[in-house]
Amino acid sequence: MIFQGFEETMRRIVTGDDANGKSTIVIDGPPSGGIGDAALGGLAEIWHEAASGAINPKDGADLGESVSVLSPAHGKVKVRWFMIQPTPEGVPQEMIVAAARQRFADFGAEHELRDQTRHPAMHQTQTLDIICLISGEASLFLDNTETRIKPGQIVIQRGTSHGWTAHGGPALFLAVLIDRG
Repeated sequence: MIFQGFEETMRRIVTGDDANGKSTIVIDGPPSGGIGDAALGGLAEIWHEAASGAINPKDGADLGESVSVLSPAHGKVKVRWFMIQPTPEGVPQEMIVAAARQRFADFGAEHELRDQTRHPAMHQTQTLDIICLISGEASLFLDNTETRIKPGQIVIQRGTSHGWTAHGGPALFLAVLIDRG
């Protein structure tokens, strides 16, 4: 499991209406899909739906994606967990940069990478991201600064170049990504 130790935390509960128009649970289980490995981290998909328009609670379809793609499709919102591990000690920087490049290629986002000299996973998307740290400690890297965040703190990432680093163990985040491109 990519998110070893977080299985119970990552329960996905989706509501809808039954045939009588009464609210009910239509999905109760794990993420719909994901990508990554326990040593580095990864993405776990929760939901991907239009950012506007009418909601149909009678539609019980699972809109969680089985294949992870970094950004939501045009006009959509994506909800996911992501987990990162601390940077491994003693690994040459060029290997870390190559691993980050490969991971971004794996989820169709190598073109989103930016100057990897500041951070190996520095990237930029045309999305408004609301990101909450659930567990662990992490730092947010930007072009000219960085800040450390703790559980319960939220970052509103507005289409800027950024990267994340975990401290002392895995960091688990919940992210809502809204297409603005």
